[in-house]
Amino acid sequence: MTTTMENRYWDGDTERMAPVGQQVRTAVPPRAAAPEQGYDRQRGYEAQHGFSGERRYGYDGASAAVPPAAPINVEPVEHRPVVDATRLWAGGLATAVVAALIGLVGVLVVRVAFHVALYAPAGSAALGSSASVTTLCLVAAGAALAATGLAHLLLLSTPRPLAYLGWIVGLTTAVAVVIPFLGATALAVTGAAAVIHLIIGLAIGTLVAGSAAAATRSGRLH
Repeated sequence: MTTTMENRYWDGDTERMAPVGQQVRTAVPPRAAAPEQGYDRQRGYEAQHGFSGERRYGYDGASAAVPPAAPINVEPVEHRPVVDATRLWAGGLATAVVAALIGLVGVLVVRVAFHVALYAPAGSAALGSSASVTTLCLVAAGAALAATGLAHLLLLSTPRPLAYLGWIVGLTTAVAVVIPFLGATALAVTGAAAVIHLIIGLAIGTLVAGSAAAATRSGRLH
């Protein structure tokens, strides 16, 4: 309790005045300040509804809540591959040479090392029928160039070009492996031809895919 210098005291319910000259040894509780009309009400509304925008003041001093600016939706930039055709086709030509050499070496290994009568009787020359071997080498080289052209087309038009290229080359190789078994020749001959076709197809698929990946770099559409 503190002694007040005024003739006011608080009896628990209301504030009363003491007689003149009598000191009251009780403290008068402070009166709460009146809230600013309109301001706390606006703040309370904003706090209740989670408003976090900017407050601006008009010409009359009244405040107004301005909602936050809506987020700007930025569309992702579309990407497409930019193909270096020179590198791609240089790799394709190199792949054609490799495929032709695989056919030539394959025939030599089969006829000389395993003595299989591929493309000619076993007692013939090392390469057997030169026309058949030449045809095999030319077909292998042409398949490599066709795969390069297909890779170029897929790079410019499809979303996952190397995946499509792998499937197409793989299925074509499977057909080339099965074709020798459709004839009536001996199993050793058809098996040797199938193995050569399989190696040629694997070489074309891996080398052309590597050339396509090396000749491609990311670009942006403006």
